[in-house]
Amino acid sequence: MKYVLLFGGTMEGVDQLESPARESMMADYEQSGRWFEKYYKAGKVVGGHELQGPSTATTVSRKNGKVTVTDGPFIESKEVIGGYAEIEVADLDEALEMAKEWPGTVEIRPVVDHSQETAR
Repeated sequence: MKYVLLFGGTMEGVDQLESPARESMMADYEQSGRWFEKYYKAGKVVGGHELQGPSTATTVSRKNGKVTVTDGPFIESKEVIGGYAEIEVADLDEALEMAKEWPGTVEIRPVVDHSQETAR
């Protein structure tokens, strides 16, 4: 099964933090690099990217037939999605085990497999 892991965090930069919070954030960053290396080599991570910050977002919405284009993210929040990884695993339990090793917040979503719909 394919899942997307959405990695959440804040826009607070390392340079804005005082010690020991700075050291903790750097340790998490190093741990995330090791996580990607481990699961990429194992063939579990099959795609993904780090995303630019929410200030680069453009939102397109449609209400009552009217389309609106707005600079900025759809949701105002202190936490943002900083990146994602597409993984291929046996089931949700395996995706959960991978996510538990991530040094922060992870949202797991299954990918819709349209090939199964056409095979019916």
